Amino acid sequence: MKNKGSLYLLTISFVSTIGGFLFGYDTAIISGCNSFLQTHFELSAAMLGWVVSSALLGTIAGCVVSGIITDRIGRKNALIVAASCLTISAIGSMLPPQFLGSLEHAHWLTSNSTVSFNFLIIVRVIGGIGVGITSVVAPIYISELTKPESRGKFVSIYQLSITLGILLAFLVDWIVLNRAGDSAGVIANEATGFWNWLFVQEIWRGMFGTEIPIAALFLTLLFFSPKSPRWLVAQGRKDEALAIMIRISGKEQAEKQMLAINEMVEADSGGFKELFKPFLRTPLMIGILLPMFSHLSGIAAIMYFAPNILNESLHSVENSFLGAVLVGVVNSVFTFVAIMNIEKFGRRKLLLVGVTGALLSLAGVGVLFAIGSSLVIIPLLFYVASFAFSFGPVVWVIISEIFPTRIRGLAVSIGSFSLMVTGFFITLTNPVFIKTIAPGGTFFLYAALTVPAIWFIWKFVPETKGKTLEEIEKYWKDKAGKK
Repeated sequence: MKNKGSLYLLTISFVSTIGGFLFGYDTAIISGCNSFLQTHFELSAAMLGWVVSSALLGTIAGCVVSGIITDRIGRKNALIVAASCLTISAIGSMLPPQFLGSLEHAHWLTSNSTVSFNFLIIVRVIGGIGVGITSVVAPIYISELTKPESRGKFVSIYQLSITLGILLAFLVDWIVLNRAGDSAGVIANEATGFWNWLFVQEIWRGMFGTEIPIAALFLTLLFFSPKSPRWLVAQGRKDEALAIMIRISGKEQAEKQMLAINEMVEADSGGFKELFKPFLRTPLMIGILLPMFSHLSGIAAIMYFAPNILNESLHSVENSFLGAVLVGVVNSVFTFVAIMNIEKFGRRKLLLVGVTGALLSLAGVGVLFAIGSSLVIIPLLFYVASFAFSFGPVVWVIISEIFPTRIRGLAVSIGSFSLMVTGFFITLTNPVFIKTIAPGGTFFLYAALTVPAIWFIWKFVPETKGKTLEEIEKYWKDKAGKK
């Protein structure tokens, strides 16, 4: 029964984290599209930052929406809404109206460049809404289904799925670019075949289109997933909750968990006012600032613009794309390292070691850019590795487990909102910073923004490994009572 329960939980976690995979996939796919989009739409540095960061603008809206819907309609239904947005976005990003090429034999509606550009922005915002909802709901969903001794590993799967999505997208970008060869992005005036239009002439369309089957799979599989038992208890549907928990943990363990859940749910009042109770002041501060610090280190900009950044050092488009693939590999490998060690070393220790490594690596990137070295990729990979086993997975684990059940959706949405807003501004401004203060100055800035994160983690973030969600809530109440 134990093995069957573990397999069942692993399957549920896999399904719910496909949304994270799509988040990572979209992040990296557009990094390959950047130069082609800039040429196709004749974009300035500021406008390139806008089209890339528009999805993150959507994630901000998604975080706001998720705080309302996840506690009202449930974790599973919220994920279905997210999957629907991601599917629409994947299709729409491939098919903005055509305005160049052979318009007499157009493969899609013809329009001017403004209409086409705005269409792309709108569908990317819709996809961002899906990502924002997923970023809030998936970690909650997994944490509420998992046993305390393995919760850190299972929630970290969400971050692993993001890194695997990034890796696959970098690989796809490289494969599509190599297949297109010298004709990539060269638009002919004569009629052309549909696939040549997608994957050669307007190559960015084909890159975006590779998201479609993944998004459709995510949406389909969600209909076969169970509801969160803790949410069901909060809704008074205790028999349904017990049946799901028995399938995961066995009858004896499930009944013990139900007693603890019932006690905490009955004590919770829920609602926005709950967040401002004295015992939740520190968790709320952690939930807002920890995600913010993670993106102030520049990770979003690095993932969205990896080939562009590497090309500043390598001066080779093909080598830059290969370097981006290597970034994806390192990101995935060290996220897996975090998953294997988060229950052994704990959340706090991984954060302190990883963020310190990120600070030193970012400073190293700045120095090598400043002296014109072609070895920038070495400290950049060290930064990605440091982020991948610390900020990357651990932030999601912590913010999904430090709040009471009935306000967890609202609280995590606020934390995710903080992360997405920060990521939006970092991504929006990166091309402008690269142009105005040079790559070296940009990375020195990211390094400086990482310094206060180390102090904050040391001062305020407690260790939560091995504790049930109810024990963590009791910890905050006891701590507040002693003051």
